[in-house]
Amino acid sequence: MPDTPPSVPDFTQWPSFPFEGDLRVKQLDEPVPFEPPRRGEADRECTACNAPDEAYIWVGERWRVRAMDRPTGLPMVLILESRSHLDLGDLPNLLAAELGVMTVRLERAVRSLDGVARVHVNRWGDGSAHLHLWFLARPYGRLQLRGTFLSLWDSILPPISEDQWRENLALVAAWLAEFGGRPLAEPPRIQWQAPSSLSSTSPANAAEEPEDESLSVIEAADEIPESDAAADLSDPSADPSEPDPAAQTGETPASESRSASGGGPGNASDDEDEDEREDAPDDRPGGARTREV
Repeated sequence: MPDTPPSVPDFTQWPSFPFEGDLRVKQLDEPVPFEPPRRGEADRECTACNAPDEAYIWVGERWRVRAMDRPTGLPMVLILESRSHLDLGDLPNLLAAELGVMTVRLERAVRSLDGVARVHVNRWGDGSAHLHLWFLARPYGRLQLRGTFLSLWDSILPPISEDQWRENLALVAAWLAEFGGRPLAEPPRIQWQAPSSLSSTSPANAAEEPEDESLSVIEAADEIPESDAAADLSDPSADPSEPDPAAQTGETPASESRSASGGGPGNASDDEDEDEREDAPDDRPGGARTREV
């Protein structure tokens, strides 16, 4: 590789690129001889396999859908996961066919929400060996968010209100439950107040608590591998073993109960990514690689 970094690419001038000013390209690191294991590979635990159904907004016999742990900048960000510990290329024909159906079904559910123009469907998979697809809702009329950098804008935009977020989760879960499975997300509860209590509460007396920092798509999930893990694999003996599938998947589809549970919306755990917020995904040049459906 040359010592001089290449010039800044043309996409930095696109209207959708979220940054401006003087930019320079990072120096590319030397390739490592052995890639570190992802979550769910070798001796690393699988976050998805260990997560209970209550951590999801909708669950079915072979698929589950989860959300972030709090609102982010986009109207909706969801993750479709298989129950079985399989990656995309490992799916048997039954699950491969169902993946197409579930992708279309979830895209329609998210696109049915108010204020959603498009749904971006992404799959990176550099952080976890357990199959998971991302569904990102692009707000209607926000033409600057079109295309490749939607996942970056998610961490830049102010988060939507929690009430709207919870309502959206409940609507998507109910939509999916029309085809089977069990919805676990509930709409926000109405906060009733007596008229006398309204006059006693003024904006001056209401203490403004600092909001928790929202986690973006890039920060909050299984997409960012640890950069220091590669150093432990310089020895050929450290080459990771292949993951063993966690479940059999040859059963025929079955209808499931549609009764709603009392649990709250599912979420993506913060614990799975505390050590992975420093590096950007290796397979997303320009910040993200997005495919629209």
